[in-house]
Amino acid sequence: MTAAVEAVDVRRSYQLDGLAVEALRGVSLRIDPGEHVAVIGPSGSGKSTLMHLLGCLDRPTSGTLLVGGRDVSTMTDAELAELRNRTIGFVFQSFQLLGRTSALDNVGLPLVYRGNRKAERRQRAAAALEAVGLGHRLGHLPGQLSGGEQQRVAIARALVTEPSVLLADEPTGNLDTRSGAEVMRLLARLNADRGVAVVVVTHDPEVAAMTRRRIGVRDGLVEYDRPEVAG
Repeated sequence: MTAAVEAVDVRRSYQLDGLAVEALRGVSLRIDPGEHVAVIGPSGSGKSTLMHLLGCLDRPTSGTLLVGGRDVSTMTDAELAELRNRTIGFVFQSFQLLGRTSALDNVGLPLVYRGNRKAERRQRAAAALEAVGLGHRLGHLPGQLSGGEQQRVAIARALVTEPSVLLADEPTGNLDTRSGAEVMRLLARLNADRGVAVVVVTHDPEVAAMTRRRIGVRDGLVEYDRPEVAG
């Protein structure tokens, strides 16, 4: 089986005031299709850097990163952008929705970059919103939705391209406890129903406990990698 994403001895360093700072110091991990995983660690552990690499938003300084079996180091920026659009969905803590755009058109936005026609975009966006329980909110603006609803719109946007991997960076960080739990249950359901690999980046052990595998990151290294019983 080809891994959804795989990192082999991946390192990422940055220049800060003339000094090299290693955010990742040789990380190896494999996420298979259909897995439900939490990457957990404290602030500064390297987990967000790892998410950006797994999502092809950045490239490793050294090591090998494979997405769907393809080595990203051999790809041009344009090829990497296309791979990202067709393979990976993103959910962020801050939702990143367009404030003056309806839920329907926010969700359909990734399909604009694919060249899909408006009617098809709207049809697929409506189906994605229905899948996250927001079929009755198609015309609402983000400001007319609760925080939990806005995050569900963001999840629908991530799913509308039918990605093989969904990366969620602190998806409950701006939500109250109840809304956060609802979002995590939704991600678990979508993982089970659609077979999309879900990777949740978090600092919260309670959030991580709702996945089936935990990868602990500390000081730029994988500290542990073990299965968990979903909560």
